[in-house]
Amino acid sequence: MGSRMKNVSIDCADPYVLSGFWSEALGYPRHSDDHPGDPEAVLLPPDEVGPVVLFLQVPERKTVKNRLHLDLQPTDRSRDEEVARLLDLGATQVADHRKPDGAGWVVLADPEGNEFCVERSVAERAA
Repeated sequence: MGSRMKNVSIDCADPYVLSGFWSEALGYPRHSDDHPGDPEAVLLPPDEVGPVVLFLQVPERKTVKNRLHLDLQPTDRSRDEEVARLLDLGATQVADHRKPDGAGWVVLADPEGNEFCVERSVAERAA
């Protein structure tokens, strides 16, 4: 057996604010010890199986395309409904790769500009 992924770490300007966006996006609760102004914030996987999401304060702003990004797949709604929900939470749309047949994905950016993709749900893929 190899290694398991313990954390996914995201550099950012404001860990508490950005972790709030991702907490809503992923349904991961924020650690009870996290407070505004802290240099890091932690989101805990609700099933205690997946990796922790760790937000680390850094002085540099994001300047180029991510070399690593998250692909989200909605569990209880369609891709388009999830895109709308994430936009309402503060994401911005970067690119739209949806195809007329329903395939494809949408590239969004979180409030600090980190790109991520939203794919079709399992139910949409099966249809």
